Amino acid sequence: MRAYRLLDWQQPGFADVPVPEPGPGHVLVRVAGVGLCHSDVLFLESPGGVLPYDLPFTLGHEIAGWVDDVGAGVNDVAIGDAVAVACMSPCWECRWCRQGADNYCVNTWKGRGFGADGGLASHIAVDRREIVPLGDLDPRLAAPLTDAGATSYHAVQRVRPKLDAAAAVTRPTAVVIGVGGLGSYAVQWLKLQTQARVIAVDAREERFDIARGLGADDVIAAGEGLSRRLSEVVGGDGADAVLDFVGTDKTLNAALRNAAKMGAIALVGAGMGTAQVRYGQPAHDCDVFNPQGARIAELHEVIDFARAGKVKIEVEQFAFDDVADAYQRLQAGTLNGRAVVTP
Repeated sequence: MRAYRLLDWQQPGFADVPVPEPGPGHVLVRVAGVGLCHSDVLFLESPGGVLPYDLPFTLGHEIAGWVDDVGAGVNDVAIGDAVAVACMSPCWECRWCRQGADNYCVNTWKGRGFGADGGLASHIAVDRREIVPLGDLDPRLAAPLTDAGATSYHAVQRVRPKLDAAAAVTRPTAVVIGVGGLGSYAVQWLKLQTQARVIAVDAREERFDIARGLGADDVIAAGEGLSRRLSEVVGGDGADAVLDFVGTDKTLNAALRNAAKMGAIALVGAGMGTAQVRYGQPAHDCDVFNPQGARIAELHEVIDFARAGKVKIEVEQFAFDDVADAYQRLQAGTLNGRAVVTP
């Protein structure tokens, strides 16, 4: 089969590879769509000696498709069933997996599309435990839910207790910095699951109306003076939750300076920024955490919301031959929603 692979460092391209066979307990998925993620750009741009991966490997970790074959012992899915594929491939045996936190498995430094073969090919074989039935949900639309949807969902679940506690005495405030592939879902999860007033921050003016359409109560522009301008909108008490899906110096500092006492800050975006933490910043008893991905159990919940029609999924589809163009659009920041390549 034809696959889009990282052939050498900073050298992606097409290559022919064998079609995988499903072993015992595994499922062969015929790929319908693969969402492209900003973390892919890190792999594409990284020079040799930085990342701990052996080359080559097939790119693409947001995967959905149809069951094409099953291995021995798999009897609860049928050929042709639409399924989503979890981004990570946990060991199911380490302490994190046994705790149900499979997104923190000792093996999650390496997974489908980052160090192991991903979905930018016609087929992929996966453990049955790592697929989620989609029912009548189109897998070409559902692919971004496996990372963009699920990662943002996990982050929102972590801040929900803070928002719920504040809601007992006032209307809580949540800030979403970056309303792109992940942040657009975070706005929706917050509106679906909390009583929060949601303030969205984005650098692109064309995203403002989209953020409002997804439920944001206020939208402000990123850029110079972000922390001060955000403070004016949030108010003196600060935001009960800040979710930063960008991760630059400016956004991290804006998050730290605008979170409320007893609030929470999720540092999700891999912008490689830094910020100063000192006594009084962040505010007292404010939690700061750096989440990774989502538990497979949470992906099931995300898919349930999508199947119920409660989530708007923004995608821009690209033919397999146009995958390089799709990555260029991703890097340029000109996509309308998540880029989905359809092998």
